[in-house]
Amino acid sequence: MKTNMVAGIWLCLVFLASCGSSQDARPVLRFTAIPDQNTTELMQRFAPLTAHLSEVLGVPVEYVPSRDYQASVEMFRAGDIQLAWFGGLTGVQARSAVPGAMAIAQGEVDPQYYSYFIANIETGLEPGSEFPASMGEYAFTFGSESSTSGRLMPEYYIKENTGQSPDEFFTSGFSFSGSHDKTIELVEAGRFPCGVVNYKVYDKRVASGKTDPEVCRVIWKTPTYADYNFTAHPDLENIFGEGFTDKLQRALTGINDEDLLSALPRRKLINARNEDFSGIATVARELGMVR
Repeated sequence: MKTNMVAGIWLCLVFLASCGSSQDARPVLRFTAIPDQNTTELMQRFAPLTAHLSEVLGVPVEYVPSRDYQASVEMFRAGDIQLAWFGGLTGVQARSAVPGAMAIAQGEVDPQYYSYFIANIETGLEPGSEFPASMGEYAFTFGSESSTSGRLMPEYYIKENTGQSPDEFFTSGFSFSGSHDKTIELVEAGRFPCGVVNYKVYDKRVASGKTDPEVCRVIWKTPTYADYNFTAHPDLENIFGEGFTDKLQRALTGINDEDLLSALPRRKLINARNEDFSGIATVARELGMVR
């Protein structure tokens, strides 16, 4: 009797443990974002979106921070994440590395994105509609080496307007700050006289009082191009079932609460296709940034 009771208790414990392990073993949708702003702030800002997607999709969702732009592409290539908020260039690089990957959503502003060339007031450079060719005599900072708005398209427009590469154009040299926030801070502090940034990050900093537009001012606005996007890994269909990618796309584009998208930051997401970024892919190939 005692033996049977012990056996029964043991079987119950095994059953409960198996239930717990089954629950814990549910597949997790992991996503990341290129760290184009302060990484700690991004983790906090993505928490509401993570919770919302988990509720709507019915699966655990986890935000995985990325140390830099290329790390986000590598995590996607390796299948460590199944969804990523990429810039135009990193999205092209990721989809090139993972056959079957698809751009599924973008901000409503992203088909018409642009960059600001900025300068410290001490340079004397004035805002204008023409490319600021005299900027070439100053030390300059891009953002990340893999940034669309902070490097790829600005480099393209430099070459288009001057016929020179950055090495040739910037006679005092150039560098990479790593993020748009850092670029703005460096230019405003005068550590780099000039730089180039994502217009949304600059405008947001000015609106919040973090950046003085009279000290760190916009001297030229680039023509528009397509940029940021959510790209989905083809493994989503194997992990979560057929049709899950479409479900995820609907979940993203169906968000009406701006607070959920504040980390991006976007007011609304719309559908995206790989073809939307064909222009970025062409420029990236021309500049040797993608195969």
